[in-house]
Amino acid sequence: MLTPDWPAPDGVHAICTTRMGGVSDAPYDSLNLGDHVGDDPVHVAANRVILQEAIGARPVFLTQVHGLQVVSLDASTPDGTVADACVTDQSGVACTVMVADCLPVLFSTADGHRVAAAHAGWRGLAGQGGIGILEATVKRMQGNELLAWLGPCIGPQAFEVGDEVRAAFTTNEPLAADCFKPLLPGKWLADLAALARLRLRALGVSQIHGNDSSPSWCTVGNASCFFSYRRDRVAGRFCASVWREG
Repeated sequence: MLTPDWPAPDGVHAICTTRMGGVSDAPYDSLNLGDHVGDDPVHVAANRVILQEAIGARPVFLTQVHGLQVVSLDASTPDGTVADACVTDQSGVACTVMVADCLPVLFSTADGHRVAAAHAGWRGLAGQGGIGILEATVKRMQGNELLAWLGPCIGPQAFEVGDEVRAAFTTNEPLAADCFKPLLPGKWLADLAALARLRLRALGVSQIHGNDSSPSWCTVGNASCFFSYRRDRVAGRFCASVWREG
């Protein structure tokens, strides 16, 4: 597991899992946390217990739909709640998002009283009319001074997209054009993490840590460490979690 390197306030903890350390068999080997990808449910359940015991908090696993729904978590929130981001001011419950190429973004208020996690694939990140999952999550953080950590995702050397994806970002933000490099006619290489940093800065989030778009953060290029749907098609899911100490 990876421990995010960010100046989180006292009492706020975060983790990003890798594909190692679990019980699942290939191609889900071994710490697959996704129960929707064809893995043995017994193995997935065991892997989730491994994570919960490792962090000492209960991770809530959402049903993610590449949408804009943000849910508030407490001890009674069930796994499978439909949302692509979650926030909490409760201790002992971990805001958690699963990924296998999409970008996980963790948040904390500067005072540590509220934390959040967002699942930012390109659809959720682009949103509608320039309002996407990051905007929705920051709004739910209630205007506090925030810091953010960006986890591993598909990197700019691997994320091939079409004109429609580029237009989804550049129509509302011309500066987003800098996050796309031409590949072939109608094809571009997109920098998902850079697009997220652009959106966060526009929201006034200046403390942005983690994924800097370098190859070491790329899920596609680091097969021994990360699951990647784009690379393998049949793949597990790793997760990023943030929680307040009990």
